[in-house]
Amino acid sequence: MSSCAVCRRATEPGLHACPRHVAELRAWLAELPGQARLLQQEFLAPAAAPAAGRIGGTGRADAPVPVDLRVLTLLGPGHADARSVDDDGTVPILALLGAWAGHIAYTYPAVTRDPYGTTHVQPCDQAWPRHYETITGWCIWLTAYLPYTLAHPWVGDLHRQLGALLDRVRDLTHTVPHRHPQGAPCPQCEAFALVAVDGHWGITCDACGHHLDPAAYAAHAAAFLHTHQTATGSAAA
Repeated sequence: MSSCAVCRRATEPGLHACPRHVAELRAWLAELPGQARLLQQEFLAPAAAPAAGRIGGTGRADAPVPVDLRVLTLLGPGHADARSVDDDGTVPILALLGAWAGHIAYTYPAVTRDPYGTTHVQPCDQAWPRHYETITGWCIWLTAYLPYTLAHPWVGDLHRQLGALLDRVRDLTHTVPHRHPQGAPCPQCEAFALVAVDGHWGITCDACGHHLDPAAYAAHAAAFLHTHQTATGSAAA
């Protein structure tokens, strides 16, 4: 039996991420381009013109530094090795995404035929995003290849690194997905801790980590409501 590389729970055979963490990966890849645009708009916008006059007798007005160096690092160029990235905040977004796309491509089996008709199976030479080598382009590419990625234990590293990256970006933009507590208790631990998060597929229990897809939660909530109403009606009688 396979297990989730993030939480060690049992997963479907051949997969190394449970539905909860697969949903997180998809949501993070969908969220990241918008967060990057916020960084650029809020922190890299042209600074206001310096005030006129002499400063220190030099005859020059000096404007304050208009950018946060952490943002310059996140949005700047760079190089990364997907399997050995440290969560120290020094790896640019584009470098991290490109490194993971390259790692996935180098392990993805490509089928070719030589001039004699012989079939050869070998890793791809490079990842080619249709939407160019941008943050958006790489996020779309990684989402498309996520079903292949889930079949490898190193999907846990991808999850850890993307989660740490989003935490750093959100810390700067102060923008996080809204959380919506649900009315029914968790069917696994019975705690009232089920939460839906904007952009995330399904509902997750904050207490035990149990994950429900939307249809399963809807059925569970309906059954809970029916039981509650029946018990209330019996007590009133």
